[in-house]
Amino acid sequence: MTSTPPDRNPYAPYAAARSARPVQEVPDRSGRVPSILITGDAEAREALTCPALSKDTAAFFANRPSSRNLHPAVAHTMLATDPPAHTRLRGLVTKAFTSAATERLRPFVENLTASLLDSFAGHDEVDLVSALAVPLPVAVISELLGVPHSDRDRVRAWSASLFAAGDDAVIDAASHELAGYVEELVRDKRRAPGDDLLTQLIAVRDGTDQLSDEELVSLAVLLLVAGHETTTNAIGNAVLALLLNPLTLEQLRSQPEQISDAVPELLRFDSPVAMATFRYATEPVELAGVPVPAGAPVLIALGAANRDQRRYPDPDTLTLDRADGTSLAFGHGIHRCLGAPLASLELGIALTALLTRFPKIALAVPEQELEWRRTRLVRGLTRLPIRLR
Repeated sequence: MTSTPPDRNPYAPYAAARSARPVQEVPDRSGRVPSILITGDAEAREALTCPALSKDTAAFFANRPSSRNLHPAVAHTMLATDPPAHTRLRGLVTKAFTSAATERLRPFVENLTASLLDSFAGHDEVDLVSALAVPLPVAVISELLGVPHSDRDRVRAWSASLFAAGDDAVIDAASHELAGYVEELVRDKRRAPGDDLLTQLIAVRDGTDQLSDEELVSLAVLLLVAGHETTTNAIGNAVLALLLNPLTLEQLRSQPEQISDAVPELLRFDSPVAMATFRYATEPVELAGVPVPAGAPVLIALGAANRDQRRYPDPDTLTLDRADGTSLAFGHGIHRCLGAPLASLELGIALTALLTRFPKIALAVPEQELEWRRTRLVRGLTRLPIRLR
């Protein structure tokens, strides 16, 4: 019997690692300071709020030669900064992503979802990823930022290429294409301002000078990419989880009003972000009693932490009425995902509309034939063929 590929089901290897030690050293390909891998919930929360762990990638790689050619707008986003720079940048966009602000987007998201589901008419089978999970969040974040309809397919393609694990040339090229496009979009918005978030950020840059030109482009790139990648994966993962758990699926089919309450558990069960973004120790520190030397990269496996049996009883079971829905699907601490309310809103609306319109959906291929994106950072399906009737 062959073992299940880790990209298909990483949770068994995660559980084995956590059982051995929830904080442990792992080999580093460079032969320098080993990396630290964290697979436990409590340990991940400690690391995500540890002031000795920095996200300043520019400082980390300053004296490390590299052949990479990532555009600075992609390499040095807000996610790769520490306070006070991070605090300033995040403060400029926080209001656009509060629960109240995203709730105002509900009619737009509902209408868009209905329109996408209309396109299923006449089909017995569709790929849910390309037909719903991708176009819905791409359209929502594009609408929020003011990206023209004609450009959205290109933005999605560049974003997907940024997660092409193992192909540095593809990633680097996509980073320049996307950053160059955003620079051009900023110029267009300066000439013809719109009623969108990017125009508001330009006004901040040109008015009070709280943003440099480089920061403006980098922030827009981050919002574009992060604004849909997580939600795309969340929709696909959640639908698959329900299809593989027919009793739970039937419960939500018969009581769709429970779907919004089910969203946190679906996000915990198969987290759309598998690994937190890069951190490293700026000084010697201990995490859960394990010494972490200065300069050591720290890898926080959010997906693994969300299956920690010490926090979640029977963690490999999808349980919609869990009392504690505060998983690490969107991170924790000052770097917790800014778009968490928007992603949850979109996921809830997508599931409600899908199960209401097509109550008989089922997998169209054996589970073993599904393909997962080969990237360490996010977890999501490349395709999800479903039968509608």
